Amino acid sequence: MIFGIGCDIAKVSRFEKWVKNPELIHRFFNDCEIITTSDAVETEKKLHFLSEHYASRFAAKEAFAKALGTGFVGLELCDFGLKKDENGRPEFSFGAKTAEIIKKICGKTAKVFVSISHEKEFAVSYVVIEMGV
Repeated sequence: MIFGIGCDIAKVSRFEKWVKNPELIHRFFNDCEIITTSDAVETEKKLHFLSEHYASRFAAKEAFAKALGTGFVGLELCDFGLKKDENGRPEFSFGAKTAEIIKKICGKTAKVFVSISHEKEFAVSYVVIEMGV
């Protein structure tokens, strides 16, 4: 049974100032989401690449909060984040606090599905939470 569905879109350029401020990155993103790029990448391309990366992940966090139905109340943004599974598909990694909230609201066997995409100026994410029994 579907518990909730969430969708969010983020403007990539909004995250340029975040990329330039590591404190913001560590405040809003989980360790599994934090990346750096090679110095061989041109500065402008690197900035856009990183901004796109963080915009899509922030959109996923927003979509998750909407699907859960709580907004960010009780959630710590750095306690959950996106990683890739063995096939390269995005999936959430939940810290203990977020996992406990999901279990309390949706049941201990709840499943969370996520899809992300980005195209030049925007990043979008959809999240579906399947209720556990």
